[in-house]
Amino acid sequence: MNRIKKGDEVVVIAGRSKGQRGQVLRVLGEDRLLVESVNMVKRHTKPNPSRGSQGGILEKEAPIHASNVMLYNAATNKGDRVGFKTLEDGRKVRVYRSTGEVVDA
Repeated sequence: MNRIKKGDEVVVIAGRSKGQRGQVLRVLGEDRLLVESVNMVKRHTKPNPSRGSQGGILEKEAPIHASNVMLYNAATNKGDRVGFKTLEDGRKVRVYRSTGEVVDA
């Protein structure tokens, strides 16, 4: 079970996008994430008439390493570490380390 999943809100703790918040769009492999409007790069593309795409400079999100983000805790308005806990009914859930509150309801 991964600590960060698609749809989670995360805050960047290292790199040139430090301090920015965004939602996880995709999880790439085990340790890379695509976060909405974070780590933006410019991609120079050639026009392709057969595909119907225009050329130019596109801005898109680049993958960021999972160690450079923390799960955002709305209760404390900060990034928080994530741990795991097994409930009485046998389900394994993610919890915030600082408060012990369950992330997945």
